[in-house]
Amino acid sequence: MNKQRAQEIAASPVMAHVSFNNQRIYIQHVDEKNATARIYPIDQPENELEVSLNELRELI
Repeated sequence: MNKQRAQEIAASPVMAHVSFNNQRIYIQHVDEKNATARIYPIDQPENELEVSLNELRELI
C-alpha cells in the first residue's frame, strides 16, 4: 500500500477493509519516514504491531 492511501485510511472516520497476513486490521498511525504503519487486528485491539506499508492490502 502506498503512504498516501494508508494516511487517507488512517485519517478517515469510515472503516476501510485493509488486511495484514490475511487478517482485517485497523491502521492507527502511518510513519511516512520509515514507510511503516501502527496497526492492530479488528478483533484484537490489544495486539498492536508496527509493519511495513508494503505488507498491507486494501480489500475492495
